[in-house]
This record gives sequence, C-alpha cells and structure tokens, in this order.
Amino acid sequence: MHRMAFTQHGRNALRQITKESSDRVLHHPLLFSCQGVRYRRLEVILTTKVDKLGKAGETVKVAPGYFRNHLMPKLLAVPNIEKFAHLIREQRRICQPVEEEEVKVIRKSEDNMSREFEKAARRLENARLVLRRFPNIEKLRSRASKDDPIELRSPVTKEELVAEVSRQLSISIEPENLHLPSPLSAFGEYEVPMRLPKAIPLPEGKVQWTLNVKVRGK
Repeated sequence: MHRMAFTQHGRNALRQITKESSDRVLHHPLLFSCQGVRYRRLEVILTTKVDKLGKAGETVKVAPGYFRNHLMPKLLAVPNIEKFAHLIREQRRICQPVEEEEVKVIRKSEDNMSREFEKAARRLENARLVLRRFPNIEKLRSRASKDDPIELRSPVTKEELVAEVSRQLSISIEPENLHLPSPLSAFGEYEVPMRLPKAIPLPEGKVQWTLNVKVRGK
C-alpha cells in the first residue's frame, strides 16, 4: 500500500512539474526545448524502459522534439535536473522495478544432437554398470556343485538397469533401448544388447551396441 501510494505521488508530482513548466518561461537550458528553442541534443532521465533507448533510471540524450512530443507527454522521461533526478531515485529505491531481460534461445542443430547421441553411446559402451544383490540362500545351499551359478534373491529387471544407467552414468535411456528378454537372475558379468538409432555409427569391429553389467553380492 505504501509503495503504491509513493508511486502515484511521484507520477502526480511529475505531472504537476511539467504542467507548471509549460505555463511559464523556462530558464534552465535543458528545458528550453519545451519552448521551441533549438538545441542539438537533450539529456533526459527515463522513468521506464523504452525500446532502443534505455532502461528506467538511465540518462540518455534525445532530440528535443522527440522529448517534447513523445517522451514528456507520456511521462516516459524527465529533464536531467536535480529535482527530477531526486524524485526518480526515490521512486526506484522504493519500487525497485524488475526489468525483463531478453533471453535468446539457441536451438541445437541436428549435427550437434547426433554428436551428443554418439558421445553418450560410446560412454555406455565403455562403461560398466555395477549392481549389488543378496543371494538366494535356499538355492545357494542346494547347489549341486560350487561351479553352479549363484541365484539372486531378487532378479535385476530392465527398468532397474535404466534407473542405474541414469544414476551411475548420468545418461537417460528408455527401456526400449535395452534388449533383455528376461531379468538377470544370477551373479556374474553380462553384456546386455542395446538398441540405439542406426544413425549412430558402431565402433570398429562391433556388430551391435552393448552395455556391460556386473551383478555382485552385498
């Protein structure tokens, strides 16, 4: 409420000063333009952002006619003299308007995207995903020999692999990118085939992309 009242008071003060200035002869050289006297450029203080001119509070130089016919009637700017400058400073100190900044969005080209996909694919190819699981104690005790695989208490699903790729490698993939007909059910090392876009060239000597996974005990 206090801020709105001060803003309205500031605008009313500007209107009153400009009205009084137009009713009498102005003696300050910066205000002669309002009386039709020709000066090359006039220094003014912007009260708000004006395109191709400046932001609120900035001091700029404009043609006298532009100030007289456009900026002053709309209270977009005031002459650069102390009584106006003080009023503008106080108004901006209390209101502190936030200027909108232009944000330029640079779209990535298809070539850049392809390079990023290829880089991510090579990281997946060279990395090794490590997961920890508890063994299935009942089946562990009933193994016929020590060479038999140790089954997991809870198998590793495709969705878990996708989540671990995101967590460990910071790469986002979809379940459709992995070819895993059945969950990983035993400890060991695996090469899980990956289905990636054909536009991504395979490494030399490779016939398909693979994800190296190691499942070990906790």
